[in-house]
Amino acid sequence: MSKVEAVTNPSREELRRLVNSALSSEALLTVFARCRVHYDGRAKSELGSGDRVIIVKPDGAFLIHQNRKREPVNWQPPGSFVVLEESDPPVLRSVRRKPREILEVELEEVYLVSVFKAEDYEELALTGSEAEMAEMIFENPELIEPGFKPLFREKDIGHGIVDILGRDSCGNLVVLELKRRRAELHAVSQLKRYVEALREEHGESVRGILVAPSLTSGAKKLLEKENLEFRRLEPPKRSGKSKGRQTTLL
Repeated sequence: MSKVEAVTNPSREELRRLVNSALSSEALLTVFARCRVHYDGRAKSELGSGDRVIIVKPDGAFLIHQNRKREPVNWQPPGSFVVLEESDPPVLRSVRRKPREILEVELEEVYLVSVFKAEDYEELALTGSEAEMAEMIFENPELIEPGFKPLFREKDIGHGIVDILGRDSCGNLVVLELKRRRAELHAVSQLKRYVEALREEHGESVRGILVAPSLTSGAKKLLEKENLEFRRLEPPKRSGKSKGRQTTLL
């Protein structure tokens, strides 16, 4: 069969063929239909007639979506067993064995049925947290610039907590504000406040660098106006490691 096959207003025979094809070939099945839903398991529930989207995944996950809200109105987890009963009307039945739960969908009118032989072998790679970004910078300070020396992580300066405080190759204090996502105006304002507080406290030159994968146009304009800097840096992929706070003294 082709990668995708879809039929609008399918006959009973076309519905049976496509559903059985999806279930036997481990394809993704989607049904747009007016239906009733019956659930019997840890509780019982009934959902009256309405237009819904029914999704059956190759791993047995069974989802019923209404035309509102993000979550399915009813569902069965992966590992459930799905069959089409050729009754009048036809019924899609999902059975979970332990604990035993049965979800039945009476297909009163089917508007569209599609079969998608999806191929997807990737796992979601989560990007790291700001703490993991800090760890990466401590291990590889040249990511900021040659000669940069990080001294503190999560340094409390009285006006807030600086993500990383260090010195550049000329001995100037450097404040790093880390953002694991696109940096916005408030990140620049935060960095400006830290830099001004440290200048007032130490009476010396203090540089401020915003470190993030990207930044908004508004954030870029404010950085330039306040003579602050930007370093583009992607967070690391999740490593499962965690580190405590830096305890060295300035």
